[in-house]
Amino acid sequence: MPHALLLFLALLSSASTLSVEPLVRSLSRVASAAGSVVVVKYGGHAMSNEALAHSFAADIALLQSVGLKPVVVHGGGPQIGAMLQKLEIPSNFVGGLRVTDAATMEVAEMVLAGSINKKIAAAISKAGGRALGLTGRDDRIVTAVQRDAELGLVGEPTDVRPDVLWALLDQGITPVLAPIGASADGEAFNINADTMAGAIAGALEATQLLLLTDVAGVLDGE
Repeated sequence: MPHALLLFLALLSSASTLSVEPLVRSLSRVASAAGSVVVVKYGGHAMSNEALAHSFAADIALLQSVGLKPVVVHGGGPQIGAMLQKLEIPSNFVGGLRVTDAATMEVAEMVLAGSINKKIAAAISKAGGRALGLTGRDDRIVTAVQRDAELGLVGEPTDVRPDVLWALLDQGITPVLAPIGASADGEAFNINADTMAGAIAGALEATQLLLLTDVAGVLDGE
């Protein structure tokens, strides 16, 4: 059984492992959870491993097939860093967050929205699911304000439009969101993917928020 469904079943059963009886009970809970929203933050170096990327896409398609409504919010820090290095644009970090000037923001948007986002959505579709790649900036799905002047164009979500996301979810389509938001006047902000996933989960009143990563993310339970 693919690992995403096993993980979700474990969460439903509150068990670290699944034997036959808990599995049967958990499968019945999955049936009763049909229609529930599950927000998945997809990040870390697993995104650059082709085999793991295919497995992730298959897992999202599987979650759709059992009646759940997955939403994917992805990162892309390593890929952004690689492109900045290729273009010989220096990277600076403050408190683990990338300092984002205008040049860095342009590269981040190109990598996140133009490359990673579309590949994830296409992979889910290829695996038998339905997905549409977007950014939080599209139709102002996510409005943000500057987090800290020292960080430049790094944003903190202030508002999420769940109506746009529900319009897709109700059609059986998984929104795949790149972590870019828009200011009140339309300026692009780079948003930490963990933070954006949390904001999306809250706005949609998601049943579960799953963080899939191999780097430091949300460490505080709050």
